[in-house]
Amino acid sequence: MTTFHETRPNAATKPVRWAADAVAAMREGARLRLDYSVQSLWRVDRMIEGIRREEAPYAAVETVLRGFGAYAGEVISRQTGAEWWSVSGQHWIRTPDGRMWDPIDEARRCYYGDGSLRLLCRDAATAVSTASGAAKTS
Repeated sequence: MTTFHETRPNAATKPVRWAADAVAAMREGARLRLDYSVQSLWRVDRMIEGIRREEAPYAAVETVLRGFGAYAGEVISRQTGAEWWSVSGQHWIRTPDGRMWDPIDEARRCYYGDGSLRLLCRDAATAVSTASGAAKTS
């Protein structure tokens, strides 16, 4: 039986690669520099909005959205100390407060007009800082 602990170190392999591919594609194709900062998620949200406005079929942009979601996960990871987890082929971010976040699904939600990678990052960072503040006062 495989436990989370055994699969955890390998969980980041695919999402980190997807994020790097998204960064390279945006740099080369759109001349857009993504630097893994929280501010860069504004640009990613706008890129997804542009794709949505063009009415590209989901199947045509699924890989791009996965890359954007993985990129947002990497931003969250760098901001909060979160780690990637893989469960049944799904990739999640686990923040130090124990919460699980799904940035790849959030990118899909953005495409359908009901999400924001920037706000997901903000919410994850706020939850972590609130949890660490509560831990310090107890």
